[in-house]
Amino acid sequence: MPNPKSKIQNQMTQIVATFYKFVRLPDFAAKQAPLLAHCQAHGIKGTILLALEGINGTIAGSREGIDSTLSFLRSDERLANLEHKESQAETPPFERMKVRLKREIVTLGVPEVDPNDRVGIYVSPQEWNSLISDPDVLVIDTRNAYEVKIGTFKGAIDPQTHSFREFPEYVRARLDPSQHKKVALFCTGGIRCEKASSFLLQQGFQEVYHLKGGILRYLEEVPAEKSLWEGECFVFDERIAVKHGLEIGSYDMCCSCGHPISDEDKASPAYEEGISCPYCIDSLTEEKRSRQQEKRRQIELAKKAIADRSQ
Repeated sequence: MPNPKSKIQNQMTQIVATFYKFVRLPDFAAKQAPLLAHCQAHGIKGTILLALEGINGTIAGSREGIDSTLSFLRSDERLANLEHKESQAETPPFERMKVRLKREIVTLGVPEVDPNDRVGIYVSPQEWNSLISDPDVLVIDTRNAYEVKIGTFKGAIDPQTHSFREFPEYVRARLDPSQHKKVALFCTGGIRCEKASSFLLQQGFQEVYHLKGGILRYLEEVPAEKSLWEGECFVFDERIAVKHGLEIGSYDMCCSCGHPISDEDKASPAYEEGISCPYCIDSLTEEKRSRQQEKRRQIELAKKAIADRSQ
């Protein structure tokens, strides 16, 4: 069924769809080949992860291709209510289509945690401000440190993790179910905080809440004048970061290490376009510098060739 929110799109515009769902899929391996074949037949590119615990994906393609693929996924009654978010890209953001089989659709590294058993209490964007304004609620950002640096909710705790796998150790070392009676979790799109809520419940925490739809839904639905969000939100696509209303933010990305970079970072002596930035300069070897310089040269040649053809 076509997306009711769809508008007339430029023929070259790519629709980017992200989705996830925790649902038991004992036959997940058998779904790999037909799903890949369908995506390839409809010009869809991106990555879809399949595991016993569910599905997680980001794909891009034409309006028709995306609608067809989402319908194909929802034809499985276990995924009938699969929710997705959309954005647009002027150029294809992915080079190929991959459907991968994984142990987890988001890696926490604690096999006994299963969000299909139980998760925390979903909180809508409209109810979130009231919850996190309660002084008895401990608000925790479950994202990585470089994401938190760009923006987070007012008063939220930054666990200083470099990957989601580090979150369980942070909880065991720093949190106490007997002291922290109410905990509210959030992340970019909802998947990490949902799984983290399951882990906290397993650890004995009684009242655990998580933001339904994540930061992205909050920024889309809550007006800026009523928002408790500060800064921008890092996203894992060509937009790099977004602001309220999901408007494109002010960050770029280092082509060498993938770290988001601000105008201030670009003013640093450590920044060299396409080669290095303040976050990777210390680990930049001469071999990698040479590779990045050659890659940049090839990109410039390609741009020149395109410009010459258009004249």
